[in-house]
Amino acid sequence: MARKVRSMQSRAAASRVRVWRQSCALLVVGAAALLPLRQAQAAMNFCAAPALQTSERTNADPGVKALVGNVQAHLNEQPHALAKLHTEGTLPHEGIYDQSVEAEKDLDLLRDAALAWRATSDDRYLKLVDRLLYAWVTTYQPSFNPIDETRFEGLILAYDMTASALPVKTRNATMAFLTKLANGYIAQIDAQPRPLKDTFRNNWQSHRIKLIAMAAFTLDNRKMINAAQRLFVEHIGDNIAPDGSTIDFSERDALHYVTYDLQPLVMAALAARRHNRNWLQEKGANGATLLAALDWLAPFASGSQTHEEFVHSNVPFDAKRREAGLPGYSGQWDPKNATELFHLAARLDGRFTPIALQLAPTPPAWLAVCLPLPAR
Repeated sequence: MARKVRSMQSRAAASRVRVWRQSCALLVVGAAALLPLRQAQAAMNFCAAPALQTSERTNADPGVKALVGNVQAHLNEQPHALAKLHTEGTLPHEGIYDQSVEAEKDLDLLRDAALAWRATSDDRYLKLVDRLLYAWVTTYQPSFNPIDETRFEGLILAYDMTASALPVKTRNATMAFLTKLANGYIAQIDAQPRPLKDTFRNNWQSHRIKLIAMAAFTLDNRKMINAAQRLFVEHIGDNIAPDGSTIDFSERDALHYVTYDLQPLVMAALAARRHNRNWLQEKGANGATLLAALDWLAPFASGSQTHEEFVHSNVPFDAKRREAGLPGYSGQWDPKNATELFHLAARLDGRFTPIALQLAPTPPAWLAVCLPLPAR
């Protein structure tokens, strides 16, 4: 009788082991099936978690309501995707400047539609993102001119927020596009002789690095992320002096270009921060940091110091724009031009919050939804 009981217990134990092994096998197969999906999802998480974005506080913001209302008005918008954009070095009505400016509105609409979807969970906004995104990533051919392509940050943010919910066709096409864009810029920079000079050390390089970093982090591509960090650190040393002044200021004598130079670097640093990397205080070879550059600009942004713009610029195009009557290319610099920069910087370091609030009591609407709370 005892042998019979032991035999039954042995068979029961063996049965349990078989069930356990089958369960493990199913888990492994399931994990393997999910792996490609995980890799296809965006990983930067530039914007805050949806729970923060959909809070009553955020939705009560009039700027946020305006953003959602604006997207709603464009729900039936057809894409204006072009194979090429070109505004750099040209004036309104020259070349394809006007068509490019009109088409670029899609890139901001993409970002705002993704934010509206995150804030409301309304699938109509997701369908708008899908339509615009697919049109752009299958039509546009990268030129690797960072001034012409800097607005693609809106497309990257839209993908980052919606990737897991997009149709596979759109997701795969976008991943391929962003990989081509980032790797093309990395190759372009790495092909240059060192030390870097001209547009490979001024604001152009800041815009290149922004696009590389945002694409790298949203694709969660380790090799690309390492390249982005390497190029960011190199650029800090090339572009920013230890006292925080930038090469653009010495060349253009304009705070307009300091702002235009630093904002893409702050965007890159915000992308890196979501991966627990503190680029704000990364030191270049000369000891310079992005933080020092923001500190240098802060007295001008707060109004305690003033500056006459472009007086000693050595770039002929600046004089051409001044003669054409374009605003901001003569006279005293208006600190409000740095509003978005300091609201972004406040998301990295709370010390910049007072300046940001002085420039505007509320952040730009897209930022109010994306990152509602400044850093502490």
